[in-house]
Amino acid sequence: MNRTTATLIGFSAILTWSFLALLSTAAGPIPPFQLAAMTFLLGGLVGVSSWIFRPGATRSLRQPWQVWALGTAGLCIYHCAYFFAIQSAPPIEASLIAYLWPLLIVVFAALLPGEKLRLHHIAGVILGLAGAIVVITKGGSVGLADGVKPGHLIALFCAFVWAGYSVLSRHFGKVPTDVVAGYCLITAAVAFSLHLALETTVWPETTAQWAAIAILGAIPLGAGFYAWDYGCKHGEIMVLGALSYAAPLFSVIVLLVAGFGAFHWSVALACTLITVGAVIAAKDMLFGRQPKEAAAAA
Repeated sequence: MNRTTATLIGFSAILTWSFLALLSTAAGPIPPFQLAAMTFLLGGLVGVSSWIFRPGATRSLRQPWQVWALGTAGLCIYHCAYFFAIQSAPPIEASLIAYLWPLLIVVFAALLPGEKLRLHHIAGVILGLAGAIVVITKGGSVGLADGVKPGHLIALFCAFVWAGYSVLSRHFGKVPTDVVAGYCLITAAVAFSLHLALETTVWPETTAQWAAIAILGAIPLGAGFYAWDYGCKHGEIMVLGALSYAAPLFSVIVLLVAGFGAFHWSVALACTLITVGAVIAAKDMLFGRQPKEAAAAA
């Protein structure tokens, strides 16, 4: 499978994450750590269920401790820390800081063997960041209204954790994506422990709420993480970084289509910025780039 196809698989994860806000809302007033425990358990079971048809896949769990440490940091630490961040700082401010991770992916990826940070990568990801800021703030001002809070620092930590996990996954490119099932199950166990310690259990009351939780666990927090792992390991990781800024935009669009909120001019502007940024960042993949060696030979 070539890098373009792998990149598109990674991008499919971004598309699934666009439904996180809608599905989380449809799930009802479930405490965040309880919801994380339920959905990550389902996400892990999505991978485990495929092993029925591939008995040898269980061998993928025999990995060095470094692989498990990376996966635990990426899924478990990131999501648990993010919940703490949005509870101890204004959610919009925390979200903006946490969404520095696509920019950090592009920067960190430049350190990988065979990767080179180019001007169009930087331009694309900056335009994407501008689009994310516009759509999250609805064109309003950007700033820390009440000063720096612990949640802001935790959100910044989250950005570094997810970017580090995504880029370092490339270092373990030969590790099968099946291992992500283990990451999800560990995250579910940790989230469940935090739920028991910090929250009161609230069970869904309707079939629609149960359905939303099932879809949330099976697709965005299940298939999405498997696709992201594959894309980061085998695709154009800098392009994926720039494309990631489409997630908050698509999320807002999904909510609007579902009837949550009214259209705002910031959505159109963000769409333009993120689309232009993505095309610029992915220009080599979309239009091809003549290798220097070939150019010299010509």
